Amino acid sequence: MGSRVTLQTIADAVGVSRTTVSNAYNRPDQLAPALRDRILDTAHTLGYSGPDPAARRLRSGRRDVVGLLLADGLPHAFTDPAAGLLLQGIARTIEQAGLALLLVPDRGGVQDAVVQSLCICALPAGHPNVVAALARRLPLVVVDEPRLADHAYVGIEDRRGARLAAEHLLALGHRRFALVCGESATQRERLAGFRAALSGAHARWEEPDDLAAALAADERPTAVLAGSDQRALAALEAARDAGLVVPHDLSIVGFDDIPGAAWSVPALTTVRQPLLRKGEIAGRMLTTPPGPGREVVLPVELVVRGSTARPAG
Repeated sequence: MGSRVTLQTIADAVGVSRTTVSNAYNRPDQLAPALRDRILDTAHTLGYSGPDPAARRLRSGRRDVVGLLLADGLPHAFTDPAAGLLLQGIARTIEQAGLALLLVPDRGGVQDAVVQSLCICALPAGHPNVVAALARRLPLVVVDEPRLADHAYVGIEDRRGARLAAEHLLALGHRRFALVCGESATQRERLAGFRAALSGAHARWEEPDDLAAALAADERPTAVLAGSDQRALAALEAARDAGLVVPHDLSIVGFDDIPGAAWSVPALTTVRQPLLRKGEIAGRMLTTPPGPGREVVLPVELVVRGSTARPAG
């Protein structure tokens, strides 16, 4: 048929009310089996696949879906290993609760998402999706950032983890460092931890825009502190390109302990955060009634592998 088939179209074809057709889908116990079969057969003949699930949830007040807002858009969930582990933990808990998970686009979509609650993962405070999420006034859980008053939060000891990484390299005897971090609030926290530890030890450091150029300098750093494992693995590549041997010529420490950290050559010394557990806790917060004191800050630990050693000479 050229026009869109609706419940009323089927009702007219069968000779019953629209409510009776609706009951065939939503309250089958209200109809005689023969009548329900006749309605469904007519619907099938007319090419009708059933009521729209989103519209049905809106009418009934049921929203058995959790919306997830990620930093760097939807591709981040599939390309960043740390985000992948976090998402796995959230999804596992959401599924156990009998709910579905909706990944919301980086720009827009929050206002129209048919969800019962929202999870913000590592977005800046002024991000349009954060503003839109607050405007929805739904139950809201934040992972990592931003901290939002009166909303549940789960994160890690970013600054302490950064201090552990810096103190490890200082104990090995390093005094010239390159700090490689991003611009997010989480990365700034880790950078602050690096700076605090190095300042207390009267060490020298730089925060180069171009690490390759820094590694080629006459008085190059002997160690790199990276705000993530992804940045640390990039530093490994930069060291190889500069002809440096890790850890003989350059020590590198990452942050997160993604699976690739243990598989790199050499294996990466890093700060381990419980990514899967963090996601599971966020998932539980999303599926339980809101309450006071819903803030969880998880501990981190230093994992020493083959990418760090005493400085040569």
